[in-house]
Amino acid sequence: MTRLYDGAEWDFATLQRIHDACEEIALSELGLDVYPTQIEVITTEQMIDAYSSIGMPLFYKHWSFGKQFTQHEALYRAGLRGLAYEIVINSSPCVCYLMGDNTATMQTLVIAHAAFGHNHFFKNNYLFRQWTDAEGILDYLTFAKNYVAHCEDRYGHGLVERTLDAAHALMAQSVDRYPGKKKLNLRQEEERERRRRNHKERSFNDLWRTVPTGPGKSVSELSIDRRRALLGLPQENILYFLEKTAPRLAPWQRELLRIVRHIAQYFYPQGQTKVMNEGTATYVHYRIMSRLHQRGAISDGNFLEFLQSHTNVIFQPAWDDPRFSGLNPYALGFAMMRDIERIVTRPEDEDRQWFPDIAGTGDAMAVLRDIWANYRDESFISQYLSPRLMREMRMFQLHDDPAETEGILVEAIQNERGYQRIRRQLARRHDVGWIDPNIEVVDVDLMGDRRLIMHHNVVSGSLLEEEDAKRVLQHLADLWGYDVLLREVDASDAILTEHICKPRCTLLAPT
Repeated sequence: MTRLYDGAEWDFATLQRIHDACEEIALSELGLDVYPTQIEVITTEQMIDAYSSIGMPLFYKHWSFGKQFTQHEALYRAGLRGLAYEIVINSSPCVCYLMGDNTATMQTLVIAHAAFGHNHFFKNNYLFRQWTDAEGILDYLTFAKNYVAHCEDRYGHGLVERTLDAAHALMAQSVDRYPGKKKLNLRQEEERERRRRNHKERSFNDLWRTVPTGPGKSVSELSIDRRRALLGLPQENILYFLEKTAPRLAPWQRELLRIVRHIAQYFYPQGQTKVMNEGTATYVHYRIMSRLHQRGAISDGNFLEFLQSHTNVIFQPAWDDPRFSGLNPYALGFAMMRDIERIVTRPEDEDRQWFPDIAGTGDAMAVLRDIWANYRDESFISQYLSPRLMREMRMFQLHDDPAETEGILVEAIQNERGYQRIRRQLARRHDVGWIDPNIEVVDVDLMGDRRLIMHHNVVSGSLLEEEDAKRVLQHLADLWGYDVLLREVDASDAILTEHICKPRCTLLAPT
């Protein structure tokens, strides 16, 4: 094959040649299935700007994004933080932003990594297929940006920002976590918003017309079951609940909550697939770059430049290294992909015992494509982390809880039982059921002070951090318009602690 480039310089014709060469290997040899690709070259400032707006190509304005930009820029200018070589957007077409300062070799690496590795994972993994609308996200972001700007012009910059502040604080608890609900179609949301402008939410009217409006009026008492049914309780998606039932929000504020929760839902799969997504992209770029070198499309010097960067990406400090801060998702994901390739093509007796379904089947890419499509981090680790890889990465488990034992206890070492325990505990660290608090709206005191009652179902004794809980509850109370009570309960429904917050009445707005 003719060399794709010489030296470090590149132009847009070079990028086209690089993309076409990577595409040929990705599609014909690796069997990848990708969205159409849109490659854009951006400056350092634009990359920092993308960092600040959570990696999206266009976004509505908010003060927090400017704050993030200032922080990132200051650290970068001081040499205390580097920048990513690329950012990739889960959309169709798949938008890949490349740093203009990259060398030709680095542009080849990031095209292979993002335009084909991440792209294939976005298009084929079941979580993204189930929860995100890649075809509609860019149009929806355009609508969201214009809508927020319209609200600022009409209702005031301060009130819009306070509403968004409160919504952002609740984003993590405003996603649908279980399948079976209607898939989001973002292309239809703008038209639906236009129709919503012409009438108030029916569920809002039907519910709140039954609430007493003054001390002289009486109303038939609702049963608990009927009240919960009217409110759709229990409800895990807090912004959805507020959007539909908060008694004091204006229609445009409800639309802002809807925008924020749609964006939260868009990002929800990415938090569950960090190891797999980065592992897939790193494995794909390694295979493509190695193949380009074998074909003579890049020189030995270019390949050494790639290997240096690749090695930095997958570097994993040892547990006693001062730089250790946990397992590097790039390192773990790439190591597991390479290990699965080994198990499929060159299995040992231990592999046949632990992985009878894939050991020795021969077609590594078929197995990997199936895994990329049907697993998330928690299930991927619990199913495919091998004893050999645990030995190579020197994994073990420590237990350090002064309430249970003095000193540090080694709970799992490298033996048969230890392998199972290490794999189970590492998988649990990537399970959203364990790492994200399970908070639900459970009731509203319609006959009394309209207090909103919520439960945090405590897992393994992990209570919420008190100061953070108070700050978030304040935002929730401001949106609800009345008191909010959060109870932290254990598996037997015993109340461990309570948090109560009153609204500041700063979000009341004209309709």
